[in-house]
Amino acid sequence: MLLCVGNRTQAGVLIIGHLWPNQHMSRSTPAQYALILIDLAVSRGVSLPELLEETSLTADTLDQLGTRVAEDDFRKLSFNALRLTDDPSLGLCLGERLNLSAHAVLGQAFMTCRTLREVIQLFERYYRVVMQDLEPEFIESDEEFGFRFQPMDYGPEGRFGAECIAAAMRNTLQALLGETIDSIRYEFAYAEPEYGQVYQEKLGQDLKFSRPYAAISFPSELLHRELPSSNPALRTLYEAECARLLADLEDALEVRVQTRRLLRKFEGHYPKMPQIAAMINLSSRTYRRRLADENTSYQEILDEVRAEHATQYLKESGMSIAGIAHRLGFSDPSNFRRAYHRWTGRSPGEVRRAATVDADEFALNPLPNR
Repeated sequence: MLLCVGNRTQAGVLIIGHLWPNQHMSRSTPAQYALILIDLAVSRGVSLPELLEETSLTADTLDQLGTRVAEDDFRKLSFNALRLTDDPSLGLCLGERLNLSAHAVLGQAFMTCRTLREVIQLFERYYRVVMQDLEPEFIESDEEFGFRFQPMDYGPEGRFGAECIAAAMRNTLQALLGETIDSIRYEFAYAEPEYGQVYQEKLGQDLKFSRPYAAISFPSELLHRELPSSNPALRTLYEAECARLLADLEDALEVRVQTRRLLRKFEGHYPKMPQIAAMINLSSRTYRRRLADENTSYQEILDEVRAEHATQYLKESGMSIAGIAHRLGFSDPSNFRRAYHRWTGRSPGEVRRAATVDADEFALNPLPNR
């Protein structure tokens, strides 16, 4: 059994974009991710002009790409690559090629660490350098350590991202430890795809699909392994660069992203709008205007986060519907039921029954013992 440690941690989407001198970066991803994806697609016969279609990238500018690419460019690039290669398992192939150098300064910082636990501590502080919209929890028991991700849209593009993360984490762990690791466990929040055999080839046998959330875990004893690349003398240097880069990224984050992250930390005890505005160092008036510019509002974001938390309680806790309603700030359970249906299109009872069926199936078909 894996247990959450500490408060719910915030993370974000894989990030891309140009790094201009003296200018804050918008939502972006390391340029190496894009370049490796381009190389992967072109090696499969995709023409470069088609691959770059509807992005701001051009064949002439790839050599001067800078350190990051815009998130919209990376998403469109991924969509084009999936369509043009006609390979739904492309995310696994990309993740397999994301080595430590692809993670830029964060990968270099990882290599200076003494143990894998130090790597995890570094990742917990600076994961937003390579991720932005995902919301992982760092989880630990005496036997296992891992990361759990809340469900997202798992269409072809969503699966691409989930597969890329799974394969990249495996590749990164193995590169840091300098050995093959067969004891990594993967859980995916969608049904096993038709190309499930590729998962076994790329990730191993310890796989579980149709879970309430996505998770990657491994034996806790690996955390104490000393890394062959350890270089404590460079640790401070690379960590300072991670901090500088993260500060630039955070400064440029949309107000709705900052709001969502803050609300997720106050699970069940959500601050009022003026309090959130103050936390982001904005006046209430400027805060409302900035959200309006982003085509949203504080109430919409609050409802989104409440829906996430409600779904988690329904699936993973034994709390009654009334208890969940009270936890989320509803004095009347019937009001909560109506609100939840409005947020998700499903009733709380439907979600809880579906989760019970999944749990029963898992009990009948547990993961193999290590």
